[in-house]
Amino acid sequence: MPTCVPTHTADPNRPERAHPPHSPPHGPPPDRPRRLRIAGADLSAAVAVFLIALPLSLGIALATGAPLQAGLVAAAVGGIVAGRIGGCPLQVSGPAAGLTVVTADLIQQYGWRTTCAITVLAGLAQIGLGCLRVARGALAVSPAIVHGMLAGIGVTIAVAQVHIVLGGTPQSSVPDNLRALPAQLANVDPAAVAVSVLTLTLLLLWPKLPGRAGRLLRMVPAALVAVAGATATAAAAGLVLAEVDLPSWRSHALAGLPEGPVLGLVAAVLTTTLVCSVQSLLGAVAVDKLVARRPGSGHVPRSDLDRELLGQGTANIASGCFGGLPVAGVAVRSSANVRAGAVSRNSTMLHGALVVVAALLMVPVLEFIPLASLAALVMAVGIQMVSLHHIRTVTRHREALVYAVTAVGVVFAGVLEGVALGIAVAVGVALHRLTHTRITHEVKEEVHHVDVRGQLTFLAVPRLSRALHLVPQGATGVVALDGSFMDHAAYEALQDWQNTHTARGGAVEITGRRPGAGVRLAEPAALISSPTTEGTDETGVPSGAGCRCRPWTAWRNHQCELPLSAPDDDRSDHDNRVTGGTSDTGGSSGTGVTHEAGDAAGRQGGHYGRPSRPGTGDGPSDTGTGPGTGSAHPTGSVSGAGGPKASRTGTDLVRGLSTFQRSTAPLVRGELARLAREGQRPTQLFLTCADSRLVTSMITSSGPGDLFVVRNVGNLVPPPGEESGDDSVAAALEYAVEVLAVRSITVCGHSGCGAMQALLDPRPDGPPSARTPLERWLRHGLPSLKRVRDGGGPGVRLAGRTPADTAEQLCLTNVVQQLEHLRAHASVARALKDGLLTLHGLYFHVGEAQAYLLIETAAEQVFDRVRAEDLAL
Repeated sequence: MPTCVPTHTADPNRPERAHPPHSPPHGPPPDRPRRLRIAGADLSAAVAVFLIALPLSLGIALATGAPLQAGLVAAAVGGIVAGRIGGCPLQVSGPAAGLTVVTADLIQQYGWRTTCAITVLAGLAQIGLGCLRVARGALAVSPAIVHGMLAGIGVTIAVAQVHIVLGGTPQSSVPDNLRALPAQLANVDPAAVAVSVLTLTLLLLWPKLPGRAGRLLRMVPAALVAVAGATATAAAAGLVLAEVDLPSWRSHALAGLPEGPVLGLVAAVLTTTLVCSVQSLLGAVAVDKLVARRPGSGHVPRSDLDRELLGQGTANIASGCFGGLPVAGVAVRSSANVRAGAVSRNSTMLHGALVVVAALLMVPVLEFIPLASLAALVMAVGIQMVSLHHIRTVTRHREALVYAVTAVGVVFAGVLEGVALGIAVAVGVALHRLTHTRITHEVKEEVHHVDVRGQLTFLAVPRLSRALHLVPQGATGVVALDGSFMDHAAYEALQDWQNTHTARGGAVEITGRRPGAGVRLAEPAALISSPTTEGTDETGVPSGAGCRCRPWTAWRNHQCELPLSAPDDDRSDHDNRVTGGTSDTGGSSGTGVTHEAGDAAGRQGGHYGRPSRPGTGDGPSDTGTGPGTGSAHPTGSVSGAGGPKASRTGTDLVRGLSTFQRSTAPLVRGELARLAREGQRPTQLFLTCADSRLVTSMITSSGPGDLFVVRNVGNLVPPPGEESGDDSVAAALEYAVEVLAVRSITVCGHSGCGAMQALLDPRPDGPPSARTPLERWLRHGLPSLKRVRDGGGPGVRLAGRTPADTAEQLCLTNVVQQLEHLRAHASVARALKDGLLTLHGLYFHVGEAQAYLLIETAAEQVFDRVRAEDLAL
């Protein structure tokens, strides 16, 4: 849902600030030389990634049949060059397992020097693509094709490395390796098998070490432990095995002029470019997701995919010229870099520098590594590329055929051929889904059922019209839609028939295939859609939710007004932000509200009972005048010239009512008519603050008839027996529990609550008669304040971190305290005793747009993120 971005009028009297507040000016002082500063987190992350990259680079070079030094060259160049130039600061590049099959085929067909030249040409092609700014186009490739390609490459790698694990030599293709496997099993080298088994055992068990000591030991990468342990064991036992052979760098082969048929070379360059680019771009997107989930990641910029292509292309040119393997973003090393806490591209560059040092100074140590140990390591990597998670995902989205065809094609025909087959099958599947729609008509108990299975496009309109006209005039018709897409032609046909049939006395019900799941028709511009994502069905509703109803909202039509003093040339930019205009950030939500802006809105909520300065965020947050409320014109505010601005209250109200009648009313009219006939039957009482930023229907995905909502300043529940002169909350509790028989009560607090801030910073005490109604009401929050200051009872905290400050601690504690007040009310206590009622505590962080659910234990109360397992509540 697009979110309105509040606009602010520039103050000509305010001095211009050249850098963000509370931060030093950008750049070094003019009289001091600039010094390179490397964060400690980057240094530790570089060491962790280096320890993973060293054995994997040698293993991938071994799997391709290239000189082993080529893996080290690619790792060093990928770290230094791609790390410095690329557009994804935390992605680590180097020799990737996904390129193993491609490179092995090139070496087998053209030789090593020509393969290096092909790598250089592929780098030039990547730079060309980056200059054309087509990087995001690569993301249009179906994930099923990408996962199938990686799975096919993984199978090819694993089958080839089995021969080295058994002490033999791999063949050039998977069929040849499979045919040679029986003979290889008859001539097994026991020493090679023993070292390989030891490597795989350490690789599997090291991440599962238990206890505190295990947690410390797991900081050392499993790949390094597996190879080092197998090497030390082989040396101690005196086993005679083939070992790593790193010839002198003086004899290292560099790139030569490409030799071979032109068409073959062009195909080789295209294949290398495709695999390198797709893997790197998808890796950059994955790294962005990992960084976004990491706490305190706001200072890490999002990836610039076009720049990432330029960086990968430059790295491939350098790697090919220096006799290295092709370079691409590597998922294992990138995720390790993010988990290790890297904060800038310095970590990737330092890891490349460490590889250079190891290649120059650690040659005698590296030559003790058995080839069987490296082969076992690479075989494990290949097996992991066949991901069960990916298989489940593509199966859920009905793309298993595309995945399987791509994987089999890569295994038996080659990477380029397999990808081409996958694309062809994906196009065929899409056309089949789009054009093959089954429409049936049958009569059950005098009700005419028209079932539509598949996507409704203009091609199916004639058959849909024939089926609909089989419903007699005045009869009851039920149209069951089982599809996620309906184009305008099909919509018009269905809508026209519905209007005509109901006008002639008939009844029409449009439903989904699931019993009781309704589908509402409206003008196409008013339909509320959401993209299909993992964990959701094709209608955008969470899988397992049991219905296909979407949230009741017309918020997408919400509009903000520019300040009256804003210049005309600023209006177009504002409109672009309000309507969710495109930007280079690649954000998926289109809200235009940053994390920092949301936190500022919470912090500037103001103090209740204190006058606010016009035009600022220092007033009460619940009045809607603070930042983040979506109102740029608080009523009664004063312009910079001193004159009163025109009131927008009436205009905003009329616009909102008009939008409801035009866009939302057609969606909810049938449901509200049913509720008017049957009366309200809510199952939940939701007690929350009056803050304008808390939209209960939005954060609970609820609609008419779902929630019985009670809102007040500070989400307070006066204890029974209080001489407050206000029994509204107690009356609502009694009505909800005794009359409506709700099954749960939720107390919802939020960040930046002005009521809690007023409790922390009250006015000087005066006579009771001089207290305002708001001050008298806030005394019901004093038990929460006393609980925070005395530290009595179990501690209250947020999952993953302690409260940011005393104000947030009070907001959290207030929810727990009001739940205790709830239990003291007689009607609530009786329902709890009979097992008819449950209580929930909820905390909504406005800046994060994140809900936290209360989990009570004997020692403390923890507000934890709402997860899928909480849906059973």
